[in-house]
Amino acid sequence: MPRLLLYLTAVLHFSTCGSTDLCNGDYQCTLCTVTGPTLIDIHGRINSIQDRCAYSLMNTMSIPDIQVHATFQERRRQDVSFLDRVILSLDDPGVHINLEQGGIVLLGSTPMTLNATAQLVHGVELSKDQTGVTAKMSHLNYTMTVFFDGYTAQIHIKGPSGQAATVGGLCGNSSTSFADLRLSAYSESGCEEEYEDTGNITAHYNMTERCELINKEDFTACHSIIAPEPYSTACLITLSTYPDVDGLYCQFVQAYTRACNLHINDNLDGWRSKTNCYPRAFCQDRFCSTHEFCGEDSNGNGTRCHCRAIFASPYISEDALGDDMVCIGTSRLVTLVGCLLEEKGISYTDVHLYDKSCVGEMDNVTHMVTLSFDTKTNPCGAMIRMNDNSDVINKNAVMLETTSEEMIDLTCPFVYPDFTIDFSVNIKVKSGSSSSTSVAYVTTGVWNYTLTMNAYTNADRTQAVKLDTQLHLNQMIWFELKAYGLDEKKVSLVTNSCFATSEPSPDADLTYNIINNGCANPSDGTVTMSGNGQGTSNYFAFGMFQFAGKTGDVYLHCRLNVCLNDDNNTCIPSCTNHARKRRSMVSKYKDETPAIIIMAWSS
Repeated sequence: MPRLLLYLTAVLHFSTCGSTDLCNGDYQCTLCTVTGPTLIDIHGRINSIQDRCAYSLMNTMSIPDIQVHATFQERRRQDVSFLDRVILSLDDPGVHINLEQGGIVLLGSTPMTLNATAQLVHGVELSKDQTGVTAKMSHLNYTMTVFFDGYTAQIHIKGPSGQAATVGGLCGNSSTSFADLRLSAYSESGCEEEYEDTGNITAHYNMTERCELINKEDFTACHSIIAPEPYSTACLITLSTYPDVDGLYCQFVQAYTRACNLHINDNLDGWRSKTNCYPRAFCQDRFCSTHEFCGEDSNGNGTRCHCRAIFASPYISEDALGDDMVCIGTSRLVTLVGCLLEEKGISYTDVHLYDKSCVGEMDNVTHMVTLSFDTKTNPCGAMIRMNDNSDVINKNAVMLETTSEEMIDLTCPFVYPDFTIDFSVNIKVKSGSSSSTSVAYVTTGVWNYTLTMNAYTNADRTQAVKLDTQLHLNQMIWFELKAYGLDEKKVSLVTNSCFATSEPSPDADLTYNIINNGCANPSDGTVTMSGNGQGTSNYFAFGMFQFAGKTGDVYLHCRLNVCLNDDNNTCIPSCTNHARKRRSMVSKYKDETPAIIIMAWSS
């Protein structure tokens, strides 16, 4: 986007700056406004910041002991930068006062506690109220006031009549080469790189009409003192390249109102009820990390921390929620991006590994979420399997508690221990019978039937697994579920879920889903499901596995229901190849309590 430079005539103009003395009579005022990506200098000229660097905004011999700098960052779009932080650099060696997002003020790197009562810090009066943060400093007959509310900074110098302050920096001349005023000490490497964003811009209201409000009768009393054109133009420039969200529109009208209130006592608040804009800082006291910004929640739930567009772009292009898994020896670590999870409506408290007790932990500063485990000391449900190349691997996954879906597959090479390991496993039946059959006798509501589960080593289900059958890692085993005592013309047997645990209880924390919502787990390529909801029997298959670090039994639990047949086949689950699009059957089962049948195997 080319840099737009407009030269407009304006009277020197600011905000209510903590003084009851207006800028007329014995006082002369100088004002610079930076709001969003635009800067209106002390001459009323306007320019736009195109990158994400730090710049010198103002320095003056009238207040010689302080310089005002600013940093810029992108928000929802990669190609639009916003004022992000104001830095008060004092000549007192090493003293920097940082006015951050959310009304946070840092003295160096130490957070300060401020309120409406001014606090003197190194000669600077600092205060904070619901509208934002104000810093005020004086020298001889001049007073400088800096106001910042997260979107807008207004720097005002008041001095004796006829003695206008001489101002340097972008505020003194916005047409000065940006490169000459760029501050490398406060800028990140590569900040000057400019981006193009193909995202759509959606305006919620008529943009021209809203921006032109500054030129309307609500501000007539101020037009002859403060030229409205720079503010309305800045509004139009910004909202033509960026969506009208996060209270952005209000910022331009609010900035003009502050400038007017410096010169006149008239009440200019008539416009607020028309626009629902009120003098309160946006996202006050909301902390977001450096790769985030605070904005409106698209679901209408107030505000939250969003990912900055450039930061999020590599993840979004890969449809990823975080970084690749790190495998070091037996240690495993995956890092998820908290703001990307929120974008999907996912709370980090709802993510865990196969073992539900292994949950995500969020860093309070970066808002990154980590899940880690060790396949030797705390495997968190990791399984030992083989991949398509017959390589032995450890497999785990990031699970979503609310849907039992595998969000992210976590696979690392298996680290062989010092001793020899036999990957054969042996199916055994919990009932202690001589065949590989589990039996359950079910009575629920009007139904009374016998349920069996049989295991086979071939797809035709003719070679039954027996107690002495030796099975191997990843060997495909077919399981047939069958109900006796039901009329298949009237009802069908539906397998809702099958899952493995390391404990007999189906409510164990360590859970691996094989069948979920009547469908094969799409994250496990070995799982197949056939005949579900189509009669009084169905079957599924999967590759054998064992839990890493567990030497006991693996328990297979299946939950089943009886469904009334109809002409619409509503007993048959509707499955797709993608977990997020999977949906369960729409019929209502007559038996509210599912039947449960269990089988186990051990290594």
